[in-house]
Order: sequence, then structure tokens, then C-alpha cells
Amino acid sequence: MINIKSFGSGSAGNAYLIDDGISQILIECGIKLELVKQKMMFDFRRVAGMCISHEHGDHSKEIKKVLNTTSIDIFASKGTLNALSVPNHRATVLAIGKSVQIGSWSVTSFDVNHDAAEPTGFLFKNQLGEQLLFVTDTYYVKYKFKGITHMMIEANYSLDIIRKKVEEKEVAQYLKNRILTSHFEFENSKEFIKVNASDQLQEVWLLHLSDSNSDEDLFKLEVQELTGVPVYIA
Repeated sequence: MINIKSFGSGSAGNAYLIDDGISQILIECGIKLELVKQKMMFDFRRVAGMCISHEHGDHSKEIKKVLNTTSIDIFASKGTLNALSVPNHRATVLAIGKSVQIGSWSVTSFDVNHDAAEPTGFLFKNQLGEQLLFVTDTYYVKYKFKGITHMMIEANYSLDIIRKKVEEKEVAQYLKNRILTSHFEFENSKEFIKVNASDQLQEVWLLHLSDSNSDEDLFKLEVQELTGVPVYIA
């Protein structure tokens, strides 16, 4: 049984924990490590590793504290590890399409589209055969997955909302262009969820919602109607 916790999600910082009852994996380290420690009751004994999707600060800014104050090793693409200067003895490369065992989890990374060195999404599989799909900070994913039981998917913004903000000069055109080529727009999120939803799907977590360019209640409602499973906002 997979349990998911969110310590924070968005441009201010991202960090999550997944737990299958045997091993835990931390995903991202963009939230203050002291807060994460408190939320975990200072118990990292079952943490088998930390996966980082890319090097941007809202996903990685606590990396030095993790390396200096914990024994947790880092798992990421070669490009991300190099960008973050993770020492080789603390780093494991997640090569695209190759599976790595992290505690009781099998983890496979896949490439996504974002303005970073080598950004990735992750597919986590536990010993019961449950599969968790993690996608953030991308405007497109070219892969389709089978047998997904849990989803953690970015739903960053609504195109209608951001267009209106540009018209009202609340958002600059250059910022809109950057968002459109680096983050999942809600309609794209829904289509990706629809394509990858299986009969075994148990829950969906929506990640990295923009504070000003999203609609939390609407996003949650529409994904619940689409999937028929519980939907949570990280």
C-alpha cells in the first residue's frame, strides 16, 4: 500500500515522501530540511534515498544540507547530479529507461521537457506491483504507461487564466511564453492523466499549482470527474 505525503508543492518549494510500508523515498528537496525532519518526527531510518527531478532551486535548494547532515544518497539523471555538484560517493545515476533498486522500490526515470540540464520524471514500483507515476515541470511527456495505481502529476496553470492575466497586464508576455514551454497546462495534465489512467488507479495528486494562474477547486473537481478516484492537491 503506497502512502504519499506532500511537504510543499509550488514555486516556493517542492518535497514529497512515498512509503510502501517497507522503504521510504524522498522526492525533491526544495523545502527546508528542518521542516521535513519535523514532519517525519526526525525519523529517517526507512528512507532509502532521495530522487530529484532537476536542478532548479524550488526542487533542490536544500541539497547541501541533505548531503551535510544526513546519510541519504541522491538519485537523479547525470545532468542533474552534475548541475548540483553531488559528490560521486553520494550519487547514483538514473539513466533514462533503466531501472534501479532503491530499498524495496524499483525506480525508472524517463525524459521530460523543461529548461534544465537533464530533467526527468519517475516511475516507482513496489513489491506488490503498485506503480506510482511522478511528473512535474514539463510541458509534454511522450510516453504512455500501463498499470498505474497512483499518480503525482503537475497541473501548473490554466491557459485561460494566464491569457486573461496577460491581457490585463498582470503577467508579462515573456513570462507567459516561458511558462508555456516549461510547465504542464491543466488541459494537458488532464489528457495525460486520461491516457495513463488504468482500471487499477487508486488516487491522483496534483502538483505544483501556480499561486496565481490556477484554480485549485476546479482542477480537483474536473480530475475527480475524469478518473472517479480521490484527488488531492499537494
